[in-house]
Amino acid sequence: MNLTPKEIVAYLDEYIIGQFSAKKAIAIALRNRYRRLNLSKEMIDEVMPKNILMIGSTGIGKTEIARRLAKMLSLPFIKVEASKYTEVGFVGRDVESMIRDLLSISINLVKNEHKEKNAELIEQQVEKTIIEKLLPPLPKGASEEKKADYEKSFERMRQKLKNNELEELFIEIEVSQNSSNFNDSSLPPEMAKVQESFIKILGSSHNSIKKEVKVKDAKELLKNETSEKLLDFEAIKIEAKEKVENGGIVFIDEIDKIAVSSSMSNRSDPSKEGVQRDLLPIVEGSDVNTKYGNIKTDHILFIAAGAFHLSKPSDLIPELQGRFPLRVELDSLSEDVLHKILTQPKNSLLKQYEALLKTEEVDLVFDEDAIKAIAKIAQITNEKTEDIGARRLHTVIEKVLEDISFTADENRGKTLHVSKTLVHEKLDAIVESEDSSRYIL
Repeated sequence: MNLTPKEIVAYLDEYIIGQFSAKKAIAIALRNRYRRLNLSKEMIDEVMPKNILMIGSTGIGKTEIARRLAKMLSLPFIKVEASKYTEVGFVGRDVESMIRDLLSISINLVKNEHKEKNAELIEQQVEKTIIEKLLPPLPKGASEEKKADYEKSFERMRQKLKNNELEELFIEIEVSQNSSNFNDSSLPPEMAKVQESFIKILGSSHNSIKKEVKVKDAKELLKNETSEKLLDFEAIKIEAKEKVENGGIVFIDEIDKIAVSSSMSNRSDPSKEGVQRDLLPIVEGSDVNTKYGNIKTDHILFIAAGAFHLSKPSDLIPELQGRFPLRVELDSLSEDVLHKILTQPKNSLLKQYEALLKTEEVDLVFDEDAIKAIAKIAQITNEKTEDIGARRLHTVIEKVLEDISFTADENRGKTLHVSKTLVHEKLDAIVESEDSSRYIL
């Protein structure tokens, strides 16, 4: 991943309106990962990632930035919620499990990359297996003439297979039983290894099963089977670990939920500070034991985010604060920004609703006045009740389109306009009543 900071921001701009400071900080942090890998051996270990703390209300883009980064990067990326972890000694997930999960994601990422590189070879092997099931085998000691005829038949069959002419035929194939579904990355490595051993012992007497399936289904089953046989898992494991250690990104959401506010210290959960202390060595740089070996976290980039309504960043333990040197405060969403969110991004909310109704052969058209009214009502409701940012738009639009969605099948072939009048008709009474706004919008 060697995109320039401007290219990263430009990509995020396609989906997220505003929040330039947050985009810029993340873009620089990501570019520094690439720059670091091009340093001399003496310098490469000295450059530590500059972890980022994003501060802002819910629904203003923190999680969306993380989600889009995950789609954009060919690097291991995981989003976790700090509030889901517990201090060592308590029942629940320990913080080290986020690194084990990150490694699992990296292994799947690298495995898919290797599958793509070997796609042609895998496809050839799958075709060969299917055709050999459909064609009678060539008898031993067959003449050269029969061998030539068999090759011609094989090629004709291959062409039919490529043209999807054999999809409905049934063949019997042998596939391995997949024990990986039972693997749980939240387990401590020692328990995971014991679990694997039990699976091997219990499954050793029947490692593969025969299935009679259609050719179209056999293609997918055999593709996975062939991939497992052709790919070098040891090489994948080494590459995946290297990707995690030098390019891994952990997005820790709701970090404010584990901050201990001084004004509420008497009522705070004592385990919150324990989670922070458990998190500290991972963010500082330590070795985390996984079933695939130790992972060094020194150069993993951590991005933390929180609303900090009931607490503030200084309520985190000082050592953890120091590990997030870059602070970015995200802007609240004004009426104008909410209007842009509705209209400008790729696959914006309005485009999504238009596409959904199009499946019922209904053309949905939002009048400009209606869009402005939706943005205004969302902003007013955020002010009067809890500020949930752009998420309020989902609630408002759902209420406006409730009847249109319900009767869509009766309006096939029609064009339906969402007007300003319709928006006010549906929402004015609710907005005026604070109790209704709180519970309905």
